[in-house]
Amino acid sequence: MGFTTVTELEYDAATARVYEHGWQSWSPSGWYSLDARPPRPTAPNHHVMAYRPDVEARGFQGEGLLAVSTGDDVLVVGATTPDLVPSIRCEARGDRLVISADDEVELTRSAPANANQALADWADTFGSFDVRVFGPSWCSWYAYWGKVTERDVMAEVRQFDDHGLSVDLVLLDEGYQAEIGDWLTPRDDFGSTVRLAADIRSGGRRAGIWVAPFLLGSKSETARLHPDWLVPGVTAGTNWGQEQLVLDVTHPGAARHLQDVFTELCRQGYDHFKLDFLYAGAIEGRRHIPLNGIAAYRHGLRLIREAVGPNRILHGCGAPILPSLGLVDCMRVSPDTDPLVDPPSGDISQPGQRGARSTSVAREFLHGRWWANDPDCLIVQPDIQDRERWAEHVENAPGLRMSSDPIGSLDRWGLDRTRELLTPSSARPHPLKDPDA
Repeated sequence: MGFTTVTELEYDAATARVYEHGWQSWSPSGWYSLDARPPRPTAPNHHVMAYRPDVEARGFQGEGLLAVSTGDDVLVVGATTPDLVPSIRCEARGDRLVISADDEVELTRSAPANANQALADWADTFGSFDVRVFGPSWCSWYAYWGKVTERDVMAEVRQFDDHGLSVDLVLLDEGYQAEIGDWLTPRDDFGSTVRLAADIRSGGRRAGIWVAPFLLGSKSETARLHPDWLVPGVTAGTNWGQEQLVLDVTHPGAARHLQDVFTELCRQGYDHFKLDFLYAGAIEGRRHIPLNGIAAYRHGLRLIREAVGPNRILHGCGAPILPSLGLVDCMRVSPDTDPLVDPPSGDISQPGQRGARSTSVAREFLHGRWWANDPDCLIVQPDIQDRERWAEHVENAPGLRMSSDPIGSLDRWGLDRTRELLTPSSARPHPLKDPDA
C-alpha cells in the first residue's frame, strides 16, 4: 500500500519539532527540529538488524507513531492496533507540513504542558497494562561477553555476598550456547546451565537466561536438521560470523520445538527470559501458515508465553515495539550501551552510550504504561568512557536496574555507585521532561 496524505499543518520552522518513533528496541527515536537529519542506517546489515527491514525512510518517518509539535499544540499520529503498524511520514512542502501514512492511523491533537506528555496520553489510550516491580539484577554480558562460563557467573555471585550488593536476579546472557538456535546444547567449555540455575537459586536469587528464539544460525544443528522450519529465502542479517535465518513459528514442528525449549529451561529453574533479536520474527516472508510478519511475531510470543506460564518474565530486546504490546513484561527501549560513547560507524542504532541514552530518554513515556522499561545495564568499571555520565543516565531512567560489571574490577567509586543504584524498579510512570528544556 502506498502513502496517502492524512493531514497538512501550517508551521513555523523555528519552533516546530517532529518526533520519530523507531521500529524496534535499537531503532533511534527522538524529537528533531525541521533542519535536523534524523539517524538512518549506515550499512545494509544495520538496516536489517536495527531499523525496519524493507522500509526506506523519507523525510521524517515514524513506525506506528509520529508526532509534530508546532509550539502551540501537538499532533500525534499513531497506529490503531498493535497488529497493524503503519509507516508515517512528515515532509515539509512549501508552507505546509504534509503527514502521510501507508495504512490506517488515528490523529490526536492536544496542548499539553510539554510535548512528551502528548506521547504519554496517546500511549495510555493505545493500551495500558499492569506493570511489575523488578528487583535489582546482574547480567553477564558486559562482564564476559560471549565467552562467559558457568564458573564466571558463580564467581560473581560470591562477589555480591562479599560486597553486600543487593541482587535479586542473575541473568546468563549470550555465549553459553553451542550455536545460535541450539539453545539446549551448551558450548563445550561453558559448563552446565542446569547446575548454574540450581546454584543461583540456592542462594535465594532468581535465575534468568538469554535466548534469541526466532533466530537460527546457518551453522546450527537445528537449521541443518530442520530446513523446513525456516522462513524460506529470508535473512535476519549476518552476525556471529554467519547468516542468521528465521524460525517459522507457524510450522507445527518449529512451534513444538520453540515451546519445548522454553519448557525445558523452566524445568531447569530459569524464570526470567531475555528474548533478544526479536525483530527477526516479524520479517516478512512466506510461512507455513500465510501470516504477515507482525501476526507471525505475535503468534510466536504467545507460544512462548503458553510454554512458560503467566508468572515468569518475558523481557523483550531488539523487539518491534508496538507489536510487542501486551506480550512482554519488560522491554529494552534503546540500543545496547558500550564501553565507548560513540560507535565507530557513527550509526547510533549500534552499541554506544550516546544512542542508548537518547533513544531511552525518548521512550520514557512507555514505562509504567505498557511495561517496565529496560535502559540497559549499569557499567562503571574504570575503563568505561564517560562512566559518570552513563551512571547518571541509569539513575535518572525509569525501569530495570541491572549491573553488568565484573564486580572485582570495580574501584571504590564504581562499587559505591553500583551499590547505590541497585534498587528495585517502580511500576509507576516516570515524570516526563519537556524535550526542549
